Amino acid sequence: MPVSRFSRLLAVGLLSLALSTGPALAADAPLPRMVSEQGRHALLVDGKPFLILGAQVNNSSNYPAALPAVWPAVKEVGANTLQVPIAWEQIEPKEGQYDFSFVDHLLDQARANNVRLIPLWFATWKNNGPNYAPAWVKLNNDRFPRVVEAKGIIRNSLSPHGKETLEADKRAFAALMRHLKKVDPQRTVIMVQVENEVGTYGAIRDHGPTAEKLFNGPVPADLIKAMGKKPGKWRDVFDKDADEFFHAWHIGRFCDEVAAAGKREYDLPMYVNAALRDPFKDQDPYTYSAGGPTWNVLDIWKAAAPGIDFLAPDIYMAEYAPYVTTLEQYGRPDNALMVAEMGSKAVYARYLFAVLGRQGIGYSPFGLDYTGYANAPLGAEKITPETLAPFTLAYRAVTPIADLIAEKSLKGKVWGGAEPEAVHAEQITLGDAPWKVELSYGLGQFGMDKPPGNPVPKGGAVIIEMAKDDYLITGVHVRVDFQSMRDGRGRIFDRVEEGRFVNGSWVVDRVWNGDQTDYGLNLTDRAQILRVTLATYPTK
Repeated sequence: MPVSRFSRLLAVGLLSLALSTGPALAADAPLPRMVSEQGRHALLVDGKPFLILGAQVNNSSNYPAALPAVWPAVKEVGANTLQVPIAWEQIEPKEGQYDFSFVDHLLDQARANNVRLIPLWFATWKNNGPNYAPAWVKLNNDRFPRVVEAKGIIRNSLSPHGKETLEADKRAFAALMRHLKKVDPQRTVIMVQVENEVGTYGAIRDHGPTAEKLFNGPVPADLIKAMGKKPGKWRDVFDKDADEFFHAWHIGRFCDEVAAAGKREYDLPMYVNAALRDPFKDQDPYTYSAGGPTWNVLDIWKAAAPGIDFLAPDIYMAEYAPYVTTLEQYGRPDNALMVAEMGSKAVYARYLFAVLGRQGIGYSPFGLDYTGYANAPLGAEKITPETLAPFTLAYRAVTPIADLIAEKSLKGKVWGGAEPEAVHAEQITLGDAPWKVELSYGLGQFGMDKPPGNPVPKGGAVIIEMAKDDYLITGVHVRVDFQSMRDGRGRIFDRVEEGRFVNGSWVVDRVWNGDQTDYGLNLTDRAQILRVTLATYPTK
C-alpha cells in the first residue's frame, strides 16, 4: 500500500476514533448537581462541593462588545463564577430561528479567564416585565396575553396562564440547554437561573378570563396535600391570601415547566431568584412583585415547582437585621441558601461570612463590571477597583479554602458571622463542641477594651472545624476568640499557626504567640488563614 494512501486511511481512522470517543469522554465528566445531607446542601462541580464566589454583570453587559469591561472587574474582585443574562430576544429574534453566537463567545472567554458561568434566562419575566422577550412575543398581546388587574388595567407583565407564552418559552429554553450540552463538555456552565425576579407589580394576580375560571375552580390536589388543607375553591381554602397564593402557584408551575423542558435536554441545577418583600411584616402585595418566591409563599412555590432546585433571594437591604433574617428565611432544610444578587456597596462585603456561617452555597454582588453603569442607591455610586476593594479582600480571605468550606459546610462544620450595627460583639456556639467563639468588632490589635464597632460595619469571620479542638479561621476587620464551655476549665491556645494549603497539605508560615494571641486573634486588612489548636487548663 502506498505510504500516502496509508497515511490518509490512518488519519481517517484516527478522526473516526476521536469522533466516536469524544462525546463519550465528555459524557463521563460529572455533571454539576445539587446534593443534600441532613438538611444541609452543596453544589457539586467536578464531583466535589463547590462554593460560588460570584459576580453578576449589569443587565446590558450581555454582548461581545461589553465583555472587555467585564473580565478586569471579575479578575480584580477574584470571583470564580460569573452570572450573565442570556436574553430570549438574543437567541430567538425570529420565531424558530436561533442564534447562539453570544453564548459561544461567552463560553470561550469564560474558559480563557478560568471562570465558571451561571446563565440567567431573561425571558417571559425579567423584573416582572417581558422586555427581554423577542419583539414577536412582547408586541403581540393577543397571542401572548398580559396580566389584567382587578379593575381591568392591563399590566406590563405576561400572564402565567398564556399557553402559547409557556410553550414558546419552553421551546427557546430547551434549545438553549440543548446547545449548551453540545458545546460545553468542560462544564463551564455549572447552573442556570430560570427567568428573573418573576411576579407582577401593581396586581396581586391575573384577572383575565382563563385566570378567573381557574380561580373560581378547585385548588389543585398537589397544593392541598402539600399545605395540609381540605379541598375547596381558592377563596374558601386560603381566605385573604387566596389571590397571592393563586398567582404564586401558577407562576411557580410555569417556571417548573420551563425548567423541566430545559432539564430534559441538559440536566443542570436550576434556581429561581426572588425580588423580596419586607422580611419582618405583612406588606401590601401591590407594593412588591406579587407571585414571585417571596418568603411568605415559599411553601407554595416548593409545591408548585419541585423541579426547581432552590429559590434564591436578591438582597438589596444593607442593614444587618433584614439581611440576616432573609438568610434565615431562605436557608431551609428543603432549600439551599444562595444570595443570587446583592448590592455592591462596601457594607455588603461583610455578609459573605454570614452566608457561609449559614451553610450558604454561594453569594454574588450585582453589577460588577467596568461599563460605567452603577445602580446607586442600591449599589455603589461607581464600580472601580477602589469600590470593589472590600469584596476583593473578603474573596481573598476565603478563596484559598473555598473548596474546604464547601465540603465542611455540607457536614455542618462551618460557622461564621458578620458585623451588626446595633451591637459590636457576637457569640457563636460551635455545634456539639465544648467551645464558643466570640467575634468582636472595631478593636485595635492590642488590649482588652470594650469593642466599639468599626466606623462603618465591615468585619466578619468564618470558622471551620477540622478535627476535635482543631479549627481554621479566616476573616477581616474582626477579633476572634474562643471560650471554653467545660465547667472549671479555661481556654488556652495550644498552638496558633498562620499558613496555607499546598497540594492539600497544611504549610506553616509562622506561629502566633505573645502579643498576637494574648488578646484574641486579630484579623485586619489582609487575607490570612489561621489554624488554631485549643486546649484547657483547670480554673479551680
